[in-house]
Amino acid sequence: MTSKQRSKLISLAMNISATVQIGKNGLTESVVEQISTSLEDHELVKIGVLKTADVTAKGVIAEVAEALGAEPVQAIGNKIVLYRRSQKDGVEHIKLD
Repeated sequence: MTSKQRSKLISLAMNISATVQIGKNGLTESVVEQISTSLEDHELVKIGVLKTADVTAKGVIAEVAEALGAEPVQAIGNKIVLYRRSQKDGVEHIKLD
């Protein structure tokens, strides 16, 4: 992913709210499934890491991205942004020209 593409995704992510939360149990199988479903539906997902979690956004972004085959876009504060092109029919794809 180029820096220009990453910048575009970051600007798009500013307008969305966190759809999944990583809580005190950390990165569970259930959380990974929720993120995967959200990525298939929307391609760009913002994830919140709760203050009670044993992990930080920067500490877990690579693990989450690798587990899902997604691109890590940004980890700032307690938020993570991931991108993965959807294989689902009828999803409006984000153009990364």
